Amino acid sequence: MASQPTLKQLRYLCAVAQSLHFGKAAKACFVTQSTLSAGINELEQALGAALLERSNKQVLITDIGQKIVARSQHILSDIEALKEDAVRAQTPLSNPVRIGIIPTIAPFILPRVLPTLHQDFPELQLLIREDLSENLANLLLQGELDLLLMALPYPVNNTTSYHLFNDPFVLAYPAGHPIGDVKQLKTRDLQGQDILLLEHGHCLRDHALEACKLQSSQLSLAFEATSLHTIVPMVANGVGVSLLPAMAINEGILSGTKNVSTKEFSERGVWREIGLLWRAKSPRDSEYRLLGEYFKNNNSSAN
Repeated sequence: MASQPTLKQLRYLCAVAQSLHFGKAAKACFVTQSTLSAGINELEQALGAALLERSNKQVLITDIGQKIVARSQHILSDIEALKEDAVRAQTPLSNPVRIGIIPTIAPFILPRVLPTLHQDFPELQLLIREDLSENLANLLLQGELDLLLMALPYPVNNTTSYHLFNDPFVLAYPAGHPIGDVKQLKTRDLQGQDILLLEHGHCLRDHALEACKLQSSQLSLAFEATSLHTIVPMVANGVGVSLLPAMAINEGILSGTKNVSTKEFSERGVWREIGLLWRAKSPRDSEYRLLGEYFKNNNSSAN
């Protein structure tokens, strides 16, 4: 059985094709001329074709030799690219990261984090998908996403979770509302109130109710919205009160809005946990934890 061509033999051939001189080619490959000549002879035997025409005065490339040289150059180029990819993989956050983020986090944390990330890791491509938790979780398990930034806990099998920070819920209410007179706001004060929440499918709704130890049956749900930016003007117009994440308030969601006041809860634990989620045993575990530190250190509502 004929031997397979080797990368070394292909390099020898390409060197000869470039210089059309065995001595110069051998010098470029840091080998003796006899070693280079033997390598090309072995390549011709392996391929069963004459690649060079040799004489005392010149070296010519045969027609099949020209094709083999062109293909060899592509192969050697791909090998170098492979090596470069492997080197980059050893450099943290130098390869693309496909990250899914829920809508109640993305607009309030990305503007803080992205400039610092770009400055510290200029080669990083952060490919962002904004969607509901259920859809993002399915994309993660299907391999379409590498990482999720979302509110935890969220039930996804065979994943690793990484706590970033707690994002407190703050009560937003219209000016003059009786709840503004409450000195020490407790979650029980929400019972029977007209509450504005996000519609089903948004995990913020579930986490808000859970944090306040409330069931939907205990509330008068005045309105269900598709986004926090829809809820704010409803509060301003006296439709009801709402639970807003502190990160949204700190990032100016109420800016320019009149007739809306806020009040923090006097109880501990009225918050949602923000964290990262990725597939268990991912070879990029350490990179995701490093990325997590940037989200942790560049948030406006850590608790």
